[in-house]
Formats: sequence, C-alpha cells, structure tokens
Amino acid sequence: MKVSLMRRAMRETAFAAAVGVNLLIVPKVSAQPIAPPAQVTTGATTEVERVIVTGSNIPTAEETGPNPVDTYRPADIEKLGIRNATDLTTFLPQESGATTNLNIANGGDGTVQFNLRGLLAKETLVLVDGKRVAFGSLNPVGFSGGADINLIPFPMIDHIDILKDGASAVYGSDAITGVVNFFLLHKCRGLEIGGSYGNTNLGASNDMGEWEAWIKAGTGDDKSEIVVIADFWERTGGIFSADRDLSANAFQMPWGGGDFRSVNMLGRVQFRRLLPRLFFGPDGTPLPGVNTPLPHSAPNAATSPFYKFPFIPGFGIPPGTPGFVNPNAYPGAPGIVGPRARQFFPQFGTKYRGGGDYFFYNFAAVTPALPPADRQAFYGSFTRDLCDKYLTVFGDFKYVRSFFDSSLAPVPLVPDPFKIPGTNIGFSPNGISVPISNPFNPFTVGDTTLVINGTPIPMTTGVSFRGINDTGPRHEKFTYWDSLFDVGLRGEMGEFGHYFKTWNWELGFRYSRNEGQDVASGEASQPGLREALLNTNPATAFDPFLNFNAHNTKRARQAVYVSLHNSGEYELPIGYATLNGARLA
Repeated sequence: MKVSLMRRAMRETAFAAAVGVNLLIVPKVSAQPIAPPAQVTTGATTEVERVIVTGSNIPTAEETGPNPVDTYRPADIEKLGIRNATDLTTFLPQESGATTNLNIANGGDGTVQFNLRGLLAKETLVLVDGKRVAFGSLNPVGFSGGADINLIPFPMIDHIDILKDGASAVYGSDAITGVVNFFLLHKCRGLEIGGSYGNTNLGASNDMGEWEAWIKAGTGDDKSEIVVIADFWERTGGIFSADRDLSANAFQMPWGGGDFRSVNMLGRVQFRRLLPRLFFGPDGTPLPGVNTPLPHSAPNAATSPFYKFPFIPGFGIPPGTPGFVNPNAYPGAPGIVGPRARQFFPQFGTKYRGGGDYFFYNFAAVTPALPPADRQAFYGSFTRDLCDKYLTVFGDFKYVRSFFDSSLAPVPLVPDPFKIPGTNIGFSPNGISVPISNPFNPFTVGDTTLVINGTPIPMTTGVSFRGINDTGPRHEKFTYWDSLFDVGLRGEMGEFGHYFKTWNWELGFRYSRNEGQDVASGEASQPGLREALLNTNPATAFDPFLNFNAHNTKRARQAVYVSLHNSGEYELPIGYATLNGARLA
C-alpha cells in the first residue's frame, strides 16, 4: 500500500477550468498567495518527483498540508486477504456505522456501499477514473443512497485511491467524509485466465461455495492499447441460520443471550394459545376441530375449550399452575441457561427451554445468514495516440448484471387491515381484527365493535397469524443492470513550450446508468386480507385461527398474498472539458 500526502502549492498557483453538463458538479477553488520561504543557497540540485494524487486537480509535488491518500494495488489487496467489495468495506478502519453489503440478509438490497466516518453513504464520493458514476437505482436517492461498488469487480481495477478526510472544498458536498477513486485497467499485454473457489464446509450441516473466474486479454504497441475483461462471480446456496447451532434458534438464553423469538405466530389470540394437541395437529386446509377450532363454539377465548395460557416466566405464576402450559413440555433450544444469562428465571434453574414454537415463533429456522448472490461483468478499453501524447483518443465500456436473494421469515399479518375510523392506524393494537361473521371465528361475542360502512361489526382483536404454510419464507430478489460508457480526447501541452510542460487537457462524454428491480414474493395485501376476513363463504374466506401445520385454501391464499414489484433507474450523463497545469510565479 502506498501512502501519499496532498500538499498546497507554495511557489506555484493553480489554474483550472471545468465545464459541466447535466449533474456534473464542479467546485470553484480560489488560490491564496503564500509568502515564499527564506532562500538557502547550497551547491546541490534536488530533483522532485511529480505526483498526481486523488483530491487535487493541481499536478505538483510542492504541496503542503496533511490530506492522506491511501493507494491499494491488486498485490496489496491480495496480501490483505480482501476478496470482494464487502471485504474491502469491512477492512477499512474509517468504515463505520450502518453499512450496506452482501452479508446483510434482513434489510440488504444487494449493493455494497462505502460509509466512511459513520455518516450516510451519500456523503462518501465514489469515482471511477476520477469521474462520478450513477447511484444504485433502488436506493432512497437524496437520503442514504450511494454508488454500488459491487459493480466494480477487482480484476478490472488497476488501483484504488482512498482520500480518508473530507474533500467537499474540491469535489462538493457529496465528499464530506472522503473520496474513493477506482482506477480501471487501461493497459494489459497478453492473456490472463484466473479463478478462485472456497467454501464453508467445516463439518457443519451445510456448505456455501463462493467462486470467481475471469479472463483478461490485452494488446497494443507504442501508440495503441486495447483491453478486454470478463468476470463471473457467484455465492452458491448461501448459509442459513439453521446451519449452525449457535444461530439456529432465536431463543438464545442457553448461549447467555435473551429470547428474541417473534410473538407474531399461528394459533394465538391475545395471550392465549391453541391447545397443544390442536396446535401441533394435522396439516392441510381448514378442518374444524382437527387443525382449527370449531367455529362459533364459545363466547370468547377465556371460555373456549380450545385455548390455554402458556406459562410466561416473570409474571409471578408458579410452574405447574392449573390452566397454564409448562414451557419445558415442548422442545426448545439445546444448552444450559446459566444465572448470568440476559434473561434468567430461577424457578426453572438451568432447565428453562422456552416452550419451543408453541410459545413463540423461531424465525431463525428459515432465515439466511449469508444470502445467495451472483454477478457477471464485461469491460473494454481502447486508447490511441494520434499525435504522440499531445492528442489521444480513448473509449471505455463496462456492463454488469448482479443478483441478490434476500430471504425473510414468512409474512406476519401486521398491521391490522381494519383501521380506526378516520385514521390509518390499525384497529387492533396487536395482531389483527377478525369479524365474528368470519366462518372460522371460534367465538360468538366480539370484544369490541367497529363501524364499517355505517354498520356496527363485532370484532375479535389480538389475533396473530403468519404465513408459515400459506407461502413459506418471503423472498426479495434484487437484480441490477449497470452500464458505463466513456469517450473523449486528451493530451499534453508540452509541445507549446517549456511554460506548458505540466499542462494537460481533456474533452469527453460519460454516460452512466443503473437499472434495478426488486421482486418481493409472499407479501400480504392489506385490502385483500380485509376482504377475505369479511368473507362469509368457507371456501374463499381466510382462516387466521389455523394451527402450526395447516394452511388456507388456494382461493383464500390467492386473495391475500401478492408479489410486489419495485423498479428504478438512475442515469448520469456528463459532458466535460478540463484544462489544468502549473504556472511559474
């Protein structure tokens, strides 16, 4: 890794001109004269190497002021064990706060974004060859979205410059926390075919393979350079929480944690559960008295023969109290609950098992820890000196497709599709409300009344349900198509005389576009659920009182569950002209 320092000019002043078209932000920087240092005459002549660093448009080595720029080349990245963009973000000590990457299953969107200094990703400027690129198209633009660096495969990178301090004076307000500049490969001779593979199979119940393969080809002479690169990467299968004992159960008290299981589950009405024999009864569509309570068989849950209280520690109720279900009667997480656990109930000693799925829903049984993903990328670069280094034509093209499958636990039916009149707030403070007229409601008396279209409707509130068997786990599948095109002319100006020996110019056009699609399956439609609960036909009505193994009829599922489609596009066309150099005092 090479570390360089940006320094302000002492005996030279800068001249820079830039013209931007459509979304190109060009700051204006004023130079202030600085008194020259005292002259010391010696007999030696010192040669100072000319340095060009990220963070300054002034190509001079005589600069002062600490603005550190870290440079990472492929050899440095390999020595550090960084294999992908996610590794790069986790390696940097300046990366902090909420970071989006491919290791986030619940809440991840398939992008990898820099978040230096713990601020939002939009405060870190990401450049490719010194110019801006399109943000991720599914990000909340203007709030937290940033450029997706997963779309820049490592085999295409010549080096990376990271300016770790704020650079808003040079680049604008989107560089408050720093600048990350990816320089792509523009010179390559010969043919390189490479690849890597690894997996996590260390005797566990599942393994996740991760492989990458690439091919580089380049040719050229003293005037031309042509580079072509193709890269393919895939994380196969993913790793699920259930694949490791430590993460297989959200009941983490045996490991010294707490009970993080969900209260949004099947067979629950307010604080009561279905009888265990009914709760763990047969699967299939609703069969009253077999896998769902008998309809309209009791005034309410307190008087129903199909419901009991589970024993909830901490409520001061002694174990074995009649009418309560013992939490150790059903399977729980393995291990011993010690007195130093985050939650410890001495009435059970070290044997508290949490009641398994009968008490709360263990979502960790189906959620991924590392979701599956894949990427395909293609890149081409061409440069040609038309008049030595004084006139060069260049063109670059990059196209990347990426995919990410972020699975989630089966959808819970929250919030309540019935609302408090005149508001958008759920009528039931927890769970959902079910009309007494629903053909599967086991009660005859509502605990409250809701006026719908002028008609008072008795309702049972606090009913919990989750589509465990109706839909299975939800899937959010993100796909991105990203393209980048550069074309232009550039050159040096030394031919015009010694005065212009450090001057250069560039005239070009860049088009950057990111298109994204998010397809979320297994979600619940609020209007569809509302109508299905009001339905009085057993063949099409929705039954939210089912046991842990049963599922609703096909027609009821079709009325309630939907797939949501979200798409977006982000385009960034840039036309630019730059002229920069150093002027003698």
